[in-house]
Amino acid sequence: MCDVITIGSATMDVFVECEDANIVSVFTKYKKSEFMRYPYGAKVEISEFSSQVGGGGVNTACNFANLGFNTCAIFKIGDDIYSKGILESFEDKNVNLENIIQDPKMSTGFSIILVSFQGDRTVLAHRGANGKIKKSDINFEAIKNAKLVYIAPLNGESTRVLDDIVNFAKENDVKVCFNAGTSSIKKGFNYLKKILENAHVVVMNKEEASMATGIQVRPDTSKEKLSEELVHPDIKEMFNKLKIKDYQVIVITDGGRGAYAYDGKKYYYCPVFDGPVVSTLGAGDAFASTFCAALSRNGLDIGKSLMYGSVNSSGVVSEFGATQGLLTFDQIEEKLKNNPNYCYKTIDK
Repeated sequence: MCDVITIGSATMDVFVECEDANIVSVFTKYKKSEFMRYPYGAKVEISEFSSQVGGGGVNTACNFANLGFNTCAIFKIGDDIYSKGILESFEDKNVNLENIIQDPKMSTGFSIILVSFQGDRTVLAHRGANGKIKKSDINFEAIKNAKLVYIAPLNGESTRVLDDIVNFAKENDVKVCFNAGTSSIKKGFNYLKKILENAHVVVMNKEEASMATGIQVRPDTSKEKLSEELVHPDIKEMFNKLKIKDYQVIVITDGGRGAYAYDGKKYYYCPVFDGPVVSTLGAGDAFASTFCAALSRNGLDIGKSLMYGSVNSSGVVSEFGATQGLLTFDQIEEKLKNNPNYCYKTIDK
């Protein structure tokens, strides 16, 4: 019996960094886009290279276990060299793997992560078995006996199991933390709404929230006015649309600008916890799962939980690999103790 069950993807991640990569910015009247560029037709020398296990299901399971929770993982892999690497990586992670799905007819998820000199990344992803999770693959009895189900972003055909999982969890009084992914969001808000209304905590990044709600965050027209408001009016509008039930907490992350939360009474803002940035891969998984874990530890203290999530996320981005820099609760609290000026802010609705 596990207290926390995570459901999501499992991949073998190959990190590649080279000094010849350039960041190119393209501007239009309403939009700025950035691209990673390599010389076309050239043989590019790699300056840094490493292989790590990743994927939302893996990353969050490792994090919950590292934070002291009795954790089970549900993800789908093949029977190949990459699946062996994934299974071996769990040998010292204290995560229960009884409920994973292994299909020898499928390939294990695989990603190539192109890392920029700024620490950000472009991911070339082969979903493989990650996009083929079926209802019959899920051990619903394990979910019934859990206290929390954490749903990492699912893709492809795997999104079809979302309804069944969240409805079953609600029927059995199991709390749900839902980290929405683009595959679910692309199905439209009416579909997403059915998932949202059964989730106690919903986490999206700003781009996903914009896609889900159809609300664009307009450029700052009055920087002085917006700085006083703390939370952009368009982000407030996103919160109002995403929050369907009174008991829900909605979180929107905004990269280097920090994260926001809304509980129906107050808006919360937490800046990024400063630290070195090597790779941002896995930062979102660390933040979202730590926030959900900290809510139960801190007596549903939303602001403090945002800080915990940011600190743990800063540990992950300081190293290659989505689980390499994960911190324990004691380590997080020690960092907060040593940085007394780091704090969240709130404003009333």
